[in-house]
Amino acid sequence: MSFWSSYKNLSPRTRLFFGVGLMAWAGIGMTASPQVESALGMVPTEQEKEELDRKLNVRVVRVDKE
Repeated sequence: MSFWSSYKNLSPRTRLFFGVGLMAWAGIGMTASPQVESALGMVPTEQEKEELDRKLNVRVVRVDKE
């Protein structure tokens, strides 16, 4: 049985709780990620931030054809 058919065989109430649980899990992860990053020492330095900004600021010059 595929994952989708197994999911569709659940009752609507169970699917609702499953969806709300996934959204809660994602919200907890997004809320806790800065604390986890700082605890593991994965916070970027100012030099790394400047280097990333430099790499992301690519300018495209448009040349008109004659």
